[in-house]
Amino acid sequence: MESHRRSIAKALSWRVIATFVTFLVSWIMIGSVETAAKIGLLDTFIKFAAYYLHERAWIRSNFGKMKEPDYQI
Repeated sequence: MESHRRSIAKALSWRVIATFVTFLVSWIMIGSVETAAKIGLLDTFIKFAAYYLHERAWIRSNFGKMKEPDYQI
């Protein structure tokens, strides 16, 4: 099981990469650094929260998890 701290660290590291990509695409499409930065920041706050909640939901889910044996040798 993962800790809340680990989930937050994973979300932060991913958001740094994803924010840069969003900023870059926005800048290319719109041509304004200021607007691209605003889009990148807003996108970051919204998706950070969504990712964290998604990660925690998957941790609670048993889908695809292997059952631990009752004993180990």
